[in-house]
Amino acid sequence: MNYIYQRAEWPRFSWQDAVMSKLLPDVHLRRGRLLGRMGEIGFDLQQEANLRVLTQDVVKTSAIEGEILDPLSVRSSIGRRLGIDVAGATPSSRSVDGVVEMLLDATRKCDAPITSERLFTWHSGLFSERTPYNEKLTIGAWRPVEKDPMQVVSGAFGRERIHFEAPSGSDVPLQMEAFIRWMNSTVNSDPVIRAAIAHLYFVTIHPFEDGNGRISRALSDMALASGEKGAPRFYSLSAQIESERSDYYEMLEQTQKGTTDITEWLDWFSSCCGRALTKAEAELDSVLKISKAWAQINTHPVNERQKLILNKLLNGFEGKLSSPKYATIANCSEDTALRDIKELMAFGIVEAYPGGGRSTRYRLAELPAVTKVTSLTPPNCDEPSSGDSAAAHSTGRY
Repeated sequence: MNYIYQRAEWPRFSWQDAVMSKLLPDVHLRRGRLLGRMGEIGFDLQQEANLRVLTQDVVKTSAIEGEILDPLSVRSSIGRRLGIDVAGATPSSRSVDGVVEMLLDATRKCDAPITSERLFTWHSGLFSERTPYNEKLTIGAWRPVEKDPMQVVSGAFGRERIHFEAPSGSDVPLQMEAFIRWMNSTVNSDPVIRAAIAHLYFVTIHPFEDGNGRISRALSDMALASGEKGAPRFYSLSAQIESERSDYYEMLEQTQKGTTDITEWLDWFSSCCGRALTKAEAELDSVLKISKAWAQINTHPVNERQKLILNKLLNGFEGKLSSPKYATIANCSEDTALRDIKELMAFGIVEAYPGGGRSTRYRLAELPAVTKVTSLTPPNCDEPSSGDSAAAHSTGRY
C-alpha cells in the first residue's frame, strides 16, 4: 500500500481552485455573519456563548477518540483559566485540564509560532495523569523508532484491518521540521484551507504515540482563530466532526491513501465548517430568543420558584404545565404553585390554554420584543438555560 507521504511530491499539496472557489466564499460569509451577530449582543451573553463553545470543543474532541469527559468539570476548568465565575464549579482532573490548556493556548495565542517545544507541552498536558497506560507512552517527545510500526487498526485479533501506517519514527523529526516550517510560513493563507491542511498534514505524520487526533484538531482551531484575529469562538468544529465521525475517518483514510491533490479532503473539511456554522447560527437564534424573553421577564418581580419554572418552559418543557407539575418541580404546595402562576399571568408572562377548570394547563405568553440583550440566563437561577472542466487541474498549492 502506498500512502500519501510516500509520494515524491509530498508534502506539496495541491487542489482544484475551481472547486474551492465555489465553497470558501460561503464559509467565510457565514463566519463573518456569525461574528457580526455576536458583536451586537451584550458582553455577558458573548462570554457565556464562548464558554459553551469551548466546553463543546474540549468534550467533543476527546469523544472522537473515545474518551468521555464530564462537561461540568470541563466548563469549570475553562472558567477558572478565563477568570469567569462558573456556578456550581466542580474539580477537574489533569486529563481535563490538559485538553483545556492546549485548546486555550492554541486559540488565544493563535499567532504565536508553533515550535516542537510547544507541541511537546500540549502532548505532556494530555497525558500528565499517572495511569498504567500513560506510563508506557513516550510523553512530550516524538515517538521513537522502537515503537514502529505505528498503525491505525480495527477489527478483532487475527482479523485486523490496517487503515493507515504512519511514517517510521526515524523520519518523524525531519517530517516535523518541515511541518513546523510550513505552519509558521502560512499564517496569511486562507484560514479554512490552512486549518484543513494542518489537520491532515499533522495526523498523517502521526508524530506522537497517542493524542495525534486531538492535537491536529487543536491546530485546525488555531488556524481558524488566527483568521478570525483571535476573536472569541462561537462555533465548534470538533463538535461537528464528532457528529460526522464515520465520514471523518473514512475521508481521512481515503485521502491518506490517495495523491497530494487533496481537493476532496478540502471539500469535506470546508463543508463541515459550514455545517458547524449553520448549527451555531441556529443555536444563537434559540439563545437570543431565550435571552430576549428573560430581558422582558426580569422587568417583573419574579421569585426563584418562578424563575426555575420559566427557565424550563423556555428550554422545552415536556408536556404542558399544570399547578401540580409546578408544585412538584418547585418543591412547594399546590396553593403556592397556583398563586405563583396567577402572578405570572397577571404580568402577562404566562397564559392558560383554552379550557379551564381543574385541568387547566399553562404556557408562555407571547412576550413583547426587546432591543437590548445582555444576559443568557436569569440571575440567581439554579437551572442553566439550555468550476468548469477547463479549470479542473490543480492550481492551488502549498
